[in-house]
Amino acid sequence: MAKSITQEFVKGLWEEVPPFRLVLGLCPVLGVTTKMQFGIGMGLATTFVLVFANILVSLLRKVIPAKVRIACFIIIIATFVTLVELLMQAYAYRLFLDLGLFIPLIVVNCIVLGRAEAFAFKNGLLPSIADGLGIGIGFTLSLAALGGLREILGAGTLTVWGAPLFEGPLFNIANYFPGFQPFEFMVQAPGAFVCLGIMLCFMNMVGNK
Repeated sequence: MAKSITQEFVKGLWEEVPPFRLVLGLCPVLGVTTKMQFGIGMGLATTFVLVFANILVSLLRKVIPAKVRIACFIIIIATFVTLVELLMQAYAYRLFLDLGLFIPLIVVNCIVLGRAEAFAFKNGLLPSIADGLGIGIGFTLSLAALGGLREILGAGTLTVWGAPLFEGPLFNIANYFPGFQPFEFMVQAPGAFVCLGIMLCFMNMVGNK
């Protein structure tokens, strides 16, 4: 059982990482990754909803009628999205404003609904928690990586909640690339597709190797 739960968790970190392996949830992937901190914030919010929606669906899977299961899933997911909205408004209001409409759109995120339908509705509590946590962390890391790449190339900076990561002689990008000029195209909408293509290419190369 322990090995099975570990496998369910680990698969979301590489084998089934949503944006790059399953190619799911691309709306927030492309929409909020102009900065790494936005990607992390969106990923954590989605992970919260994923884990708790999986828990409730798994606990109620023998009670929910099969014919109305999708409607029930959406109600459960919407409940936790409302909860995460309220928490963000209370404790991370600036981030809540930055992410905007993408927070309520978690309700219709195919990753969350897909895990409820494909996994939590068919499995017990512990595997469902491991599945939601693994997929959520993989999604968060994907958004953070894509947001970091776009921010570095498009703005020449890398910040996490106001703290610049490129300060000092060791991490200052200008010390390594004196002639570097930010490519603003990368933080615009078309640049999201370019960076996503770069990341998909990298994932495929590593995976094939």
